Amino acid sequence: MRAVTLAQVPGSPEVTEAQVPRPEAGEVLVKVAASSVNGFDLGTVAGYLQGMMEHRFPLIPGKDFAGTVEAVGEGVEGYAVGDAVFGVITKAHLGTGSMAQYVAVPAAIGITHRPAEVSVRDAGALGLAGTAAFDGLALLGPLEGKTVLISGATGGVGAIAVQLAAARGARVIATAKPGSETDFVAALSDGEVTVVDYTQDVSGQVRAAAPGGVDAVLHLAGDLDELTALTRDGGAVASALAVPEASEDRKLTTAMIRSNPTADTLSTLAGQVASGSLTVSVNAEFDLERAPEAFAAFGSGTLGKIAITVA
Repeated sequence: MRAVTLAQVPGSPEVTEAQVPRPEAGEVLVKVAASSVNGFDLGTVAGYLQGMMEHRFPLIPGKDFAGTVEAVGEGVEGYAVGDAVFGVITKAHLGTGSMAQYVAVPAAIGITHRPAEVSVRDAGALGLAGTAAFDGLALLGPLEGKTVLISGATGGVGAIAVQLAAARGARVIATAKPGSETDFVAALSDGEVTVVDYTQDVSGQVRAAAPGGVDAVLHLAGDLDELTALTRDGGAVASALAVPEASEDRKLTTAMIRSNPTADTLSTLAGQVASGSLTVSVNAEFDLERAPEAFAAFGSGTLGKIAITVA
């Protein structure tokens, strides 16, 4: 099969021939139709995860997948050959990822059926970013009537988080540069989104919009300490990048985001996409043979998600 591979890390992704995996007990073999690039993948290529996870070479990166079930391993229930599925690779090691024509995935977590109303491309870009946004917002508590600051709103996770927070009744303040970034964020929700320019005085802009402080912060980019200081006493901070410092004096609820792509969460997100209440903002698309270009595009900055389609 054709696959994106790394001979070492740090390294440069190449498209080469690789062995088709066989589903072990409890796994399904998926014929991949779409995947996407995430920050996790760039971290893998850069070697940032060495010592944190086992690496198996030649290493195939990729967390997101959408496709059809090609074969079913022993003991798997609920999935049959030909089923349309999507999800997130949840294996404890790196090397058997989804940027390939086939991938073997555990059936217990990280996979669910794809509704017909959700395109293969969108499903292939939804799993990891959608789960991170969904689980990250859950750490902030009930959002109805609350003011939520989302930093890094132009990325894949941030774009989904803005929509989910607004749909849950939050007033959203989001960071973006003026121009195309601000236009992108403003168009994510029917509700009003206050956009602050992260290249200028973020604290001053946020305090002008929320003089009493924001109720919660979803930290996906920027200075965590600065954003935490903008949270009112008794508020909540969740970060995808670091462990927020707890403050007993201020009674802040703090947590690091750890995505848990259960079938229930994936199905909930897919249902929202199917109904039209959630959009997967795919703004660039590359076929598998051009996947190295997709990595370069992600590294240079992009709005929303970069999809990889597999023939």
